[in-house]
Amino acid sequence: MSRPTMARPSMAPWPLVMLAAPLLPFATLDGTALYLPQTSAALALFALTVATILARRLPGSALGEALLLLAGVAAAYAAPLVLLRQGHALSQAGGLWLYLAGATLLLWRVLALLAGIAGPVRLAGPALFGLALVMLWEILTRGFQVPTILLPPPSLVATAFAANAADLWDDFRQTVLISVLRGYLIGCGAGLIVAILADRLPFLARGLLPLGNLASAVPVVGIAPIMVMWFGFDWQSKAAVIVVMTFFPMLINTLAGLQSAERIQLDLMRSYGAGYWRTLAMLRLPCALPFLFNGLKINSTLALIGAIVAEFFGTPVVGMGFRISTQVARMNLDVVWATIAVAALTGSLLYGALALAERHVTAWHPSFRKR
Repeated sequence: MSRPTMARPSMAPWPLVMLAAPLLPFATLDGTALYLPQTSAALALFALTVATILARRLPGSALGEALLLLAGVAAAYAAPLVLLRQGHALSQAGGLWLYLAGATLLLWRVLALLAGIAGPVRLAGPALFGLALVMLWEILTRGFQVPTILLPPPSLVATAFAANAADLWDDFRQTVLISVLRGYLIGCGAGLIVAILADRLPFLARGLLPLGNLASAVPVVGIAPIMVMWFGFDWQSKAAVIVVMTFFPMLINTLAGLQSAERIQLDLMRSYGAGYWRTLAMLRLPCALPFLFNGLKINSTLALIGAIVAEFFGTPVVGMGFRISTQVARMNLDVVWATIAVAALTGSLLYGALALAERHVTAWHPSFRKR
């Protein structure tokens, strides 16, 4: 017997607001308003978007409908870029912005369809959402002629990235490969070891947890200059800041994880004659793995933030924080945003790698299977 297929939900009417777009100007040229029939390229793209909406039910699957509607959304997002290339001004093009708003609502339908499809296709949803944000950033900044000193478009940031690729690599190597990795390993490792000691000696935990709350309340901008004065301008001061920021989150998560073993499991280990260290290795640490990975994932972003902020207060003439502070002073905001993009991508990849490792290491754990 074949499995019944789930009916696709009907599309909300909100994307149809774009049908009112032809009533408003689509662009201006030398101060003269141009409507949709006067801009042949925009007219063709608008007709394509409307056609995809009308034909959305023709494909026999949700994936087919999503791909068809995605073509209409892509046409709408291309329209302002084409008009800008032709020399038109868009700041007073109410019809174009209404068309774009309707296409963005149509993209919501595409993401909903992709989310309901099982398999790797679901991963396309987050990627499309991120790409749409970048496209809207490009369209809005160029369409409304936002000064680049306030917010440069992504195309300008990409150009700056390509032009300064060598410097950005040196910054990445200094900040991430030298400072972040060393401070991260030291901070997380120390937090894990001290948590085990504090679990063995309860009085140590009672003394350390208030200190952890106190350290968490100290801003990194207060710690960083002190560490630079103590350890100098090289990576040691950045690693010290990272250790301070990552030690207590790892300590607290590890302590919570070590206490997560159930009483019946502990009684079973005692019935086998297992001592503290054998119980720790065979039961309590495996039970604490989800908490350990939670601390590692939190610290993966804290470490990068701590290193960049610490570089504001002194570093060799290289590093992400150094690049941001110097290029802001020179008003090179495109280079600043390129550096921010490298930092954001690095943090996302570190977090994703740890999440992937957690999926493989703790797939057996009941708390993970419930997700």
